[in-house]
Amino acid sequence: MSRIVLGVAGGIAAYKACLLLRRFAEAGHEVTVVPTRNALEFVGATTWAALSGKPVAADVFTGAEQVPHVRLGREADLVVVAPATADLLSRAATGRADDLLTNVLLTAGCPVLMAPAMHTEMWLHPATRANVATLRSRGVVVLEPAEGRLTGADSGPGRLPEPEDIEALALALLDAPGLAERMAAQDLAGQKVVISAGGTREALDPVRFVGNSSSGRMGVALARGAAARGAEVTLVAANLALPLPSAVSGVPVGSTADLAEAMFVHAADADLVVMAAAPADYTPAAPSPTKLKKDGDAGLTVEFTQTTDILATLSGRRPPGQVIVGFAAETAGSRNELLALGQAKLARKGCQLLVLNDVSGGRVFGSDATEVIVISPSGVVAEATGSKAAAAHAVLDAALALRTAERKPA
Repeated sequence: MSRIVLGVAGGIAAYKACLLLRRFAEAGHEVTVVPTRNALEFVGATTWAALSGKPVAADVFTGAEQVPHVRLGREADLVVVAPATADLLSRAATGRADDLLTNVLLTAGCPVLMAPAMHTEMWLHPATRANVATLRSRGVVVLEPAEGRLTGADSGPGRLPEPEDIEALALALLDAPGLAERMAAQDLAGQKVVISAGGTREALDPVRFVGNSSSGRMGVALARGAAARGAEVTLVAANLALPLPSAVSGVPVGSTADLAEAMFVHAADADLVVMAAAPADYTPAAPSPTKLKKDGDAGLTVEFTQTTDILATLSGRRPPGQVIVGFAAETAGSRNELLALGQAKLARKGCQLLVLNDVSGGRVFGSDATEVIVISPSGVVAEATGSKAAAAHAVLDAALALRTAERKPA
């Protein structure tokens, strides 16, 4: 269990922080809510106290005998501010300490994550951009807001990212030491990242298909993580079981042929390509144009043909400087067997990195937890156990390190 301080600034998106609070609490974390005075105009202290099970105050004088303006920041494992308004960003950037939340931000020795929400003009204003740059230079993780419907009829960048996106990034910060510095530095800024996710469906007839157990959670975690680190992210999504993350462009696909077509187009000029989707190796040779009917006691015989090997084809077309990462879901009796299977697949596919999952007994699929081993032709590069959000950053770290090394002059 981690101790999270949830700061809430005074914007209409404060109501979404209630959902975020519940997600943190249901994940087993101890949450203390610190609203600003303006936030209490949108959601009252009683609501925060009921959802968190803790007393709530916006000023430094309530419970002064416990010195909350110092204690909360010192004891926290993570501080999350959602929504972070333009006013809160300004006060934090200039070191103001005029309420409990800004005092907590000055005393926190843990990672700090801010999720901005405001009107588009406010987010794009040079003053706000300067404040964001200042906070990031100090190691504060400031997310890019989502684009969509704002207060009233307005629409544009400035919408609070969805609670599940904020939660996933927050929990990754708890699981991965040093990640806050990399996210704050926006170490993938200026890079185009193309990721595939989900499982393909091969049609037997207009209503039936052959598919697999991939939920797409790992690919979504990779896309969310890359976007949070500043990348321009395209997610080629094959039948995802969950929504697209904020700040990610989605390309929906169905079959392996669709996936191949989309990946060949979007990966052509990418800096980093990650094939996290689970494409079918075989597809029905002649899908029925009409729904197949039972025919007495007779069975059904279907002829299959091989699909395009997307990863191998991408590797064969790889332009200079591009890094390609593949995934391999294997069933293995031991770590050594898993590594041997991985090295054989890495050689066949021709990519630079391969992420290994042992899926024996149905492990990993559909779960928020995973165990991955990242290998290169020279051996193990990285390992991660825990949330898929944290594992995603381990994969991104390995890919970025390889890309940086390949770009260095000889």
